[in-house]
Amino acid sequence: MDKFFATFANATARAAGSPFAFLLCIALVVAWAVAGPFFHFSENWQLTINTGTTIVTFLMVFLIQNTQNRDGVALQTKLDELIRSSSAGDEFIGIEKLTDKELAVLHEKCEAAAKKSHAALDKTRGERARRAHKGASEKATRAESTT
Repeated sequence: MDKFFATFANATARAAGSPFAFLLCIALVVAWAVAGPFFHFSENWQLTINTGTTIVTFLMVFLIQNTQNRDGVALQTKLDELIRSSSAGDEFIGIEKLTDKELAVLHEKCEAAAKKSHAALDKTRGERARRAHKGASEKATRAESTT
């Protein structure tokens, strides 16, 4: 049953998100609007579109939520495997289950590490620029002395 529902939810979400489905919905709304004068813009005419859109929205919420839940779990599993198989800190595996406070602490730790990395990178860039400038100056001096 789970496999059938997952397959159905994925196929429906893909179809509902297609350009064809969007154009079909526009066509239905335009047809409903054009039918308005024929039904004298009655309450039944309004109820038709309201009921239809409510039912479709209600059902699509569950399908989309199911699809997003599965995608989220799959993405977290892939990230966890990348973390596990790399030299990254194992403390990041499963962080989606942490509280907001625990996530904030971990985020601050990452920001501090990023600032250190940026500082080291800036220092390296500055050193490379200084060496390149020094090398160019030495080449120019050598070229002048040989002429």
